[in-house]
Amino acid sequence: MKPIKFNNTVLRDGHQSLAATRMTTPQMLPAAKDLDELGFGALETWGGATIDSCLRFLGENPFARLDALKPLTPKTPHMMLLRGQNIVQYTSFPDDVVEAFIRCTANHGMDIFRIFDALNDLRNLQTAVRAVKAAGKHAQGTLCFTTSPVHTPDMFVRLADGLADLEVDSICLKDMAGLLPPTIAYQIVRGIKDRHSDLPLVVHSHETAGLAGATYLAAIEAGADAVDCSIVPFANGTGQPDTVRMLALLQGNLRAPVLDLLRLARLRQHFEGVASELASVMSPVNDRVDSDALSFQVPGGMLSNFRNQLKEMKMENKLDEVLSEIPEVRKALGWIPLVTPTSQIVGTQAMLNVKFGRWKNLAQATADLALGKYGRAPGPVDPEVVALAAKSSGQTPVTGRPADHLPPRMATLRAELTAKGLPSDDDTAVLYAMFPRETEALLRPKPKSQPTVASGTAAAASTPRPVTNASTATAAPVPGSRLRISVGGESFDVTVEDLG
Repeated sequence: MKPIKFNNTVLRDGHQSLAATRMTTPQMLPAAKDLDELGFGALETWGGATIDSCLRFLGENPFARLDALKPLTPKTPHMMLLRGQNIVQYTSFPDDVVEAFIRCTANHGMDIFRIFDALNDLRNLQTAVRAVKAAGKHAQGTLCFTTSPVHTPDMFVRLADGLADLEVDSICLKDMAGLLPPTIAYQIVRGIKDRHSDLPLVVHSHETAGLAGATYLAAIEAGADAVDCSIVPFANGTGQPDTVRMLALLQGNLRAPVLDLLRLARLRQHFEGVASELASVMSPVNDRVDSDALSFQVPGGMLSNFRNQLKEMKMENKLDEVLSEIPEVRKALGWIPLVTPTSQIVGTQAMLNVKFGRWKNLAQATADLALGKYGRAPGPVDPEVVALAAKSSGQTPVTGRPADHLPPRMATLRAELTAKGLPSDDDTAVLYAMFPRETEALLRPKPKSQPTVASGTAAAASTPRPVTNASTATAAPVPGSRLRISVGGESFDVTVEDLG
């Protein structure tokens, strides 16, 4: 049998899962050559939350990141995570926006598009798969693993049949929350390979519950062609298994790959330095193996952000209560898998249920999910929640493919950008479609202004965010206090010193 291929996720899912997606492009570039020389099957460099994070927190053009990384890694295919009709956002977009986004991304050098739908509704993959293949790139159809009364190994094998019918180039079994037990992994992988031996099969997992290493071994024995790994300190815990660890687990196995341990050690040293720079958004809790994840099923990429969000809402002491509410919300919404955007929607609704009482405050996205605007749920949706969603939104349930109800938008987006005096090329239009405020802020020149002191004290562990309407403090800052100032649209945390 051929050696198993390792894909590497350190430049995307590794830091998304363990550092709230805050790694910058300059922090990545010094590692590019070593990553490229190791012979990974693919480097995951884009997609998921990275585009949002580039625009919202890092002040980067996401396409510029691809342009910077691609020439430094000519030997290894680049891979991205694409949310089907959601692209890399939390809502659905018309077909013409999805198609334009894929064309632009392919033009910037993306090779492999890992395409998934949060509900495993294959209708939501059709446009993306067709557009990727039209661009001459690799379309990887994805199955989102979860556990529930309606999810069985046979169900996932049947879903793989549907992906094959879409003419995908490969299949990924995506275990986004680290829930996949080794025996079940073996059954699913073997079942798919028995029926689709011509399609390469990748297995993706997280060490959140401590299963991923053993799950990978079982999947490899069953005939998987590749597994996703990362590099410490952006590995293990809520991230993917570490590459060196997986090499050790496969020692003596006929399918073990051969990788340069010196390069891996050098990469670890580099990323340890990056982690020290991102310490404010990294939590030791994310490194912990937690079997409770088998119950609440929150994906690794969401968990680190989730803790930050609860802290900002002053609900950090309610974490266990919110996590316990997540399975209740999930059941009511049809046993949906928890992966972006459903994980964020369910997590937000669980927070609202804890804060205000169950279903007393229904988020709009929850209503849309219950009404079928995101697609067909794998199980029955609670009729009471459907009725509540219809009443709160004044809308009726959607039938058919949700994107069929969305009119084209590219022409409108170009017109809006032109009216604002901004570039109206497709690159700009697709970013503007998903993140209008952030894209506009990135493109407009930063105005020169005097420093403005934001009122209040910034928590030392909080993530710096742009302060757009900071008010001038009415009293002199107390020496030793920590404040946030905004200069030309950029924010900085500062400590006030009394210099006499």
